[in-house]
Amino acid sequence: MEESSCNTVPPGFRFHPTEEELVGYYLARKVSSHKIDLDIIQEVDLYRIEPWDLQGGGQEDPTTEYYFFSYKDRKYPSGTRTNRATAAGFWKATGRDKPVLSSSSSSPASVIGMRKTLVFYRGRAPNGRKTDWIIHEYRLQSNEHAPTQEEGWVVCRAFVKPVPNQQHRLSYGGGGYPTMNGSYSSASNYYYYDN
Repeated sequence: MEESSCNTVPPGFRFHPTEEELVGYYLARKVSSHKIDLDIIQEVDLYRIEPWDLQGGGQEDPTTEYYFFSYKDRKYPSGTRTNRATAAGFWKATGRDKPVLSSSSSSPASVIGMRKTLVFYRGRAPNGRKTDWIIHEYRLQSNEHAPTQEEGWVVCRAFVKPVPNQQHRLSYGGGGYPTMNGSYSSASNYYYYDN
């Protein structure tokens, strides 16, 4: 048996963890230096690499999500702001942080972490151009109202935002069989399905 197969996954395997699994298992084990069963989430210095280089392919595949651990550091040694700049641009936080809840206990759901949403902008602030790259950055936190952790390990899910009108349309014509139809005829009934 090859040694390299220890960290590979079988054909057909899809890594699609829930937020609770990302925070409650993967991030909690990383922070506490416990072994993770399968080394599928790699460490990446998010602020030294461009989003399109995360998997080395340079392609923006809208169906792919990239998971990785990153260590957040401060922008200035004596400051509290997080450094989120890369050589080509910067990550900008959007919206409010959302709580990640644990449903494993018999009591009501409890907060185990927080999710921050970041959008990548090319260029320098305040004149950067917004891209479709998004990161959900998860951190451990047991209280929704606690101050934000500015340093330490986070687990991230990066992806390219899907185009809203990226749907295929099926028209059911005279024969009752679905056919791909790009025109907008009022004579047919249309049914939409997502990619």
